[in-house]
Amino acid sequence: VQLQASGGGLVRAGGSLKLSCAASGRTFGSYAWFRQAPGKERDFVAASSWRGEKKDYADSVKGRFKIGRGNTDNTLYLQMASLKPEDTALYFCAARAEWSPRRDDYIYWGQGTLVTVSS
Repeated sequence: VQLQASGGGLVRAGGSLKLSCAASGRTFGSYAWFRQAPGKERDFVAASSWRGEKKDYADSVKGRFKIGRGNTDNTLYLQMASLKPEDTALYFCAARAEWSPRRDDYIYWGQGTLVTVSS
């Protein structure tokens, strides 16, 4: 199983950025994005069932971030808008075999992609 995240970069506050994650190696039931700011623990950002009928967002990103998946491939996305300096973090994609309302038991992880939001 491989999850390969990309798309991070430097953006000004108020700007937008789209992260991608190429998933391969098995079928998945759900996927998610997490982030880890410097000196802090890794936090949940958003999750989706594989077909997209169930979604979950952290309060801090609701209305600004959108999680999704490509229609014809296993590319996972995190569309981020109205970015704030506090969104600066290393962003990770993750996946697991089934959907669950739990936010903490993902098995498969990609490497991080760094997002830096300047004020």
